[in-house]
Amino acid sequence: MAPDRVFRALANDKRLQILEWLRDPTRHFPPQTDGDLVKDGVCGLFIADKLGVSAPTLSEHMRVLTAAGLVKAKRAKGWTFYKRDEPGLKAARRLLGEVL
Repeated sequence: MAPDRVFRALANDKRLQILEWLRDPTRHFPPQTDGDLVKDGVCGLFIADKLGVSAPTLSEHMRVLTAAGLVKAKRAKGWTFYKRDEPGLKAARRLLGEVL
């Protein structure tokens, strides 16, 4: 896990908000037609809408979170679904503890 990628991912309030929402997706997002919120993840369009950003802007946020190992992306039926990468988040917590 690259510390610079983790710090970059966590240095943005919108990305922190996304991580918080993805912690409990059924509480923060409506049911999906093409995927289970918990098992498959949340459709990127739902996240973009809730965050109030365009799809390309959301893609960049998710690219940063994925590159840092904090989120997993899954493509299905032309959509991208996102969920937290719990082992990656655990590793990031350890990394932050070591650095701080």
